[in-house]
Amino acid sequence: MPIIRAEKIEIAYQTTSVIRELTLSIECGTMISLVGPNGSGKSTLLKALAGQIRLKGGKAFLDEQEIRHTGSRTTARRLSFLPQAPLVPEGLSVRELVALGRFPHLGFTGLRSQEDERAIDQAMEMASVKELSARPAEQLSGGQRQRVWIAMTLAQQSDILFLDEPTTYLDISHQIEVLDLLQHMNRDYRRTVVMVLHDLNLAARYSDRIIALRDGTIHADDTPSRVVTPKILEQVFGIQAEIHTDSATGRPWFIPGRLLPLRTDKTS
Repeated sequence: MPIIRAEKIEIAYQTTSVIRELTLSIECGTMISLVGPNGSGKSTLLKALAGQIRLKGGKAFLDEQEIRHTGSRTTARRLSFLPQAPLVPEGLSVRELVALGRFPHLGFTGLRSQEDERAIDQAMEMASVKELSARPAEQLSGGQRQRVWIAMTLAQQSDILFLDEPTTYLDISHQIEVLDLLQHMNRDYRRTVVMVLHDLNLAARYSDRIIALRDGTIHADDTPSRVVTPKILEQVFGIQAEIHTDSATGRPWFIPGRLLPLRTDKTS
C-alpha cells in the first residue's frame, strides 16, 4: 500500500495551470528523484504532496488519509519538508536552528527532553555541522547553511523526507556527502526520500525511481535505466545525449550533446 498518493491533482497560480490531472503513488522505503526543465512543476508537485499548497482539483493522501484533513503537527511527525532556499531566522545559533526540527515532538511546555537533545546531536553529527554548533546561523556560507537545514530535517526523525534541491549551494564533494547521507537514511533506516534534483546524473546514481516532468505532467516514471535514455532526454530536456553505463553500479550516465528545438514551457 502506498504511503503517499495523488489522484488527478491540479494546481494553478491565478490563471496559469502548473500541474495537470497528475496521478502517482509512492511506496514506503523508496528513493525518488523529481527531474525536469525549469518550470515543469517539480517543486510545486513536491509541495502539493506535502500538503503545503492548495489543490485546484483532485486529492493528495498521506497514509490513505487526505492530507488537507491531517493536522500540521501530525503531518510533521510523519513527513519532513525542506523547501528550496528557506530563510534563516535571525538571532539563532546553528544548534538552535537544528533544534527547530524537534517542534512536532514537543509537549505543551515546549521544553526539550534528553531524547530531543540526543536527536539534535545525532542529526548534527550526520550532517557534519557539529563544529558549527555555536555559530550564528545567518553568518554561514550557502553550503554550510544548506547542511544545517538538512540536519534540521534529520532531527525531525520522520519516516518520509521531502527535499527541494538539497544539493543547492554545495560543491561537488558536499553534494556527494549529502546524497550519500540520504541514501544511508533510505537503505539503513528505511526512510522514504523524495527530492527535486537538477543533476540528472546524480538522480540516476542515487534513485530507485525517477519521475520526469514536463509542462505539469509526468512524461516518464520508471527506474533510472528506463528514464535516462536518448529519447526521453530529447523529449523532456530538448538535448541529444550520449548514454553510458557505470561499470561499478550498473547505473546510466550521460554526456549532453546538441541542444534541440523544444516548445516553450507553459508552467511556472
